[in-house]
Amino acid sequence: MHSISIGMPAYNCERYIAQSIESLLAQTYGAFELVISDNASTDATEQICREYAARDQRIRYIRRTENIGGPGNFRYVFAQCTGEFHKWMTADDYVHPSFLERCLGVLESNPRTVLCYPKTRLINADGSTITDYEDNLHLQEELPSERFIRLLTTIGLCNAHLGVIRRAAAAQTRLIAAERASDVHFLAELALYGKFHLIPESLFFRRYHEQSSSWNRADDSHQRKYYAPSAKASYGGHTWRKFAGLYRGIWHAPVSVSEKARLSAKLARMAVWERQDLGRELIAAFHSGKK
Repeated sequence: MHSISIGMPAYNCERYIAQSIESLLAQTYGAFELVISDNASTDATEQICREYAARDQRIRYIRRTENIGGPGNFRYVFAQCTGEFHKWMTADDYVHPSFLERCLGVLESNPRTVLCYPKTRLINADGSTITDYEDNLHLQEELPSERFIRLLTTIGLCNAHLGVIRRAAAAQTRLIAAERASDVHFLAELALYGKFHLIPESLFFRRYHEQSSSWNRADDSHQRKYYAPSAKASYGGHTWRKFAGLYRGIWHAPVSVSEKARLSAKLARMAVWERQDLGRELIAAFHSGKK
């Protein structure tokens, strides 16, 4: 078993995936497995991945026959990995050569840390720098409730889930679930299991382009293509799904009853703030059920 598994969910990323794979093969820490799950791509992604897999025995390529959506592919590729530590790698981004070594060093020396990730540099489709992004998620609070609340009240762009994670902790969560912003909800749940460490250097290069899931969050059709591309897939009720998932995470986590009560009260207040969204989703579900 490799100490680090890298799971790469991929879909129609022929323009960028070679650079993403090359950045992993150039790592100063090389004892990893790379599992690529191709979500039924229709471009040259399959050919590119098979060529790399034929050249490097650390790479395993899986071709899915049906597009199960981005979150589904994140969960699927996690299940195919075996390492004590896990990293998801998006197929349109790339990392600095020291990424794995630096993150692994922190995790091995700090057993209470469940996630280590570096600062992010945002780049455009051509690779030019947009800006260096401040996540402000160096979560070192002792109380799980403080880490959980700080994450939900601080997070902007979601980059930290692409760091290196203790697999045992991640496996206790819902991982990346079906509702919108589920990567944020995953991080909140993971924060109940341990601390987050931020390396204060830009070692992750996140690309913004028109095909990325985060390109246009206001366009529901764009989001549906990512979260639920199949006509038979369930889509909707995102706010209800969020609260149900977070409540489940709180009561499943190994924290004290007083912590669970504090966190449940926080979610109840959040639900009041988001009552209009909850109401709209109930109405939409009612009308959908009448059709």
